[in-house]
Amino acid sequence: MLGLLFNEKECKELDYVLRKELDEMLFDLSDSRLEYEIRHAIANRYKTIFRMYARFASPRELSKYVRNRQLPVPKKQ
Repeated sequence: MLGLLFNEKECKELDYVLRKELDEMLFDLSDSRLEYEIRHAIANRYKTIFRMYARFASPRELSKYVRNRQLPVPKKQ
């Protein structure tokens, strides 16, 4: 366990950075041109960032970033 102390300005900046990262990853996950392995790696990173954001975001803000979809499994050729 690692603890950090942030002042109000730093908390707002961290909130902003995490939201922008989540937005970018959601955009990438919706891009069907990316290979399955890459989207899977992004999805794993998304879970980590989402859990970080969930520690201090309001439930209303957090609900904007909840994913309920699974990645489609690639077709065998």
